[in-house]
Order: sequence, then C-alpha cells, then structure tokens
Amino acid sequence: MKKRYFLFILLLLSSTYLPAQNAKATKAITKILQQQENAWNNGNLDDFMLGYWKNDSLQFIGKNGPVYGYETTLKNYKAHYATKAAMGHFTSTILQMKPLGKKFYYVTGKWQLERTVGNLEGYYTLLFQKINGKWVIIADHSS
Repeated sequence: MKKRYFLFILLLLSSTYLPAQNAKATKAITKILQQQENAWNNGNLDDFMLGYWKNDSLQFIGKNGPVYGYETTLKNYKAHYATKAAMGHFTSTILQMKPLGKKFYYVTGKWQLERTVGNLEGYYTLLFQKINGKWVIIADHSS
C-alpha cells in the first residue's frame, strides 16, 4: 500500500513539474526570438546571432543547402544583409513550439522582411537546445 501511495505521489509531482518546465522554456525561447527581432530591426547582426549556438557545429539550411558554424552563418548574414535597405524590417511569428524532451525544443514559424528593395517572406524550423543552462538555436532551416 505504501509503495502505491509513493508511486502515486511521484506521478502527481512529475506531472506538475513538466508543464511548469515547458512554460519556463517556452517563455525563454520566445524572449530569445523577440530579442533577435529587435536586434535585426536595429541593424545589429552580431546581437541577432546571440540566439545561436556559438559553435562550429551550428547548422543553417537555406536555399543553397546546409552551412555549418557560427562564424560562417554570421558571415553569410552580413554578406546578404549588408545595408539597412537589405535588412528591412523583420517580423517573426511563432506557429508552433514543441518540446522534444527536457533539453530540446522544435519551433516552427513564419518570417517576413518588409524592404524598399523588395519584400521577402518564408518559414523557418528551429531546433533549440539547452546548453549550460541557456537555450540556443543549434539548427535553423529557413526558406
């Protein structure tokens, strides 16, 4: 009887822990994406990249296929968005956030660039991982 009671309490506690952890992670990831949007709209690609994993294994997939590495990704952003006109005004809309265990989140969304040189829009899939207590993007597939 004591064993069943203990298991029941353990199950009850674990079921309340997970939603709280998910809410905390969702809030942190949403904040990162908002900070990226603000950095972009301030013309600061270095700050925009703070949401990414600063590692050679960072993966970015765009129209030209996969690219690896934080510095390579930053260099590509700076090459393609060298001016404020090229950067335009960035908006991001989260469509879905899905936990994949305790340390990973799968995020899909829509992005838009309103620019004088022609608007752009597309969708993204981001894989976040909690590394050293901080959520970072470890893979980005944007189209």
